Amino acid sequence: MHWVVAETYSFPYEAQIARTQLEAMAIPARIENEHTINMDWLYSNALGGVRLLVPQEYLSLAQSILAQDFSQDVDQILGSEQISCPQCGSTEVEPYTQGKKPAYLVFLLIGFPLFFYKNGMKCKKCQYFWN
Repeated sequence: MHWVVAETYSFPYEAQIARTQLEAMAIPARIENEHTINMDWLYSNALGGVRLLVPQEYLSLAQSILAQDFSQDVDQILGSEQISCPQCGSTEVEPYTQGKKPAYLVFLLIGFPLFFYKNGMKCKKCQYFWN
């Protein structure tokens, strides 16, 4: 079996995701240079990136699958719920960690981490934070 490069990636996790996509479609795939780049990611460009290899006879099918965007399918399966701000009702919200900067400053000053930060959501419009 003659293996050829179907796609190249900068990071190993991208190649792992692509390999999983191909294997779900019953296309054999393997990854080359993954461990070298995991050990020192600066070698990525020198080695030509992390290479995703498939057998020659699957090349065109693999490239067409990798070119597709499945994000809408995932949203339909998972039922993407819109999160809205309880303060103003805006849907422009993002995950946010409150108190991260003061915790970092305390760590710099006394050399001991104090974990008094909270993870939650923050509205981009009114800056309201909630868990």
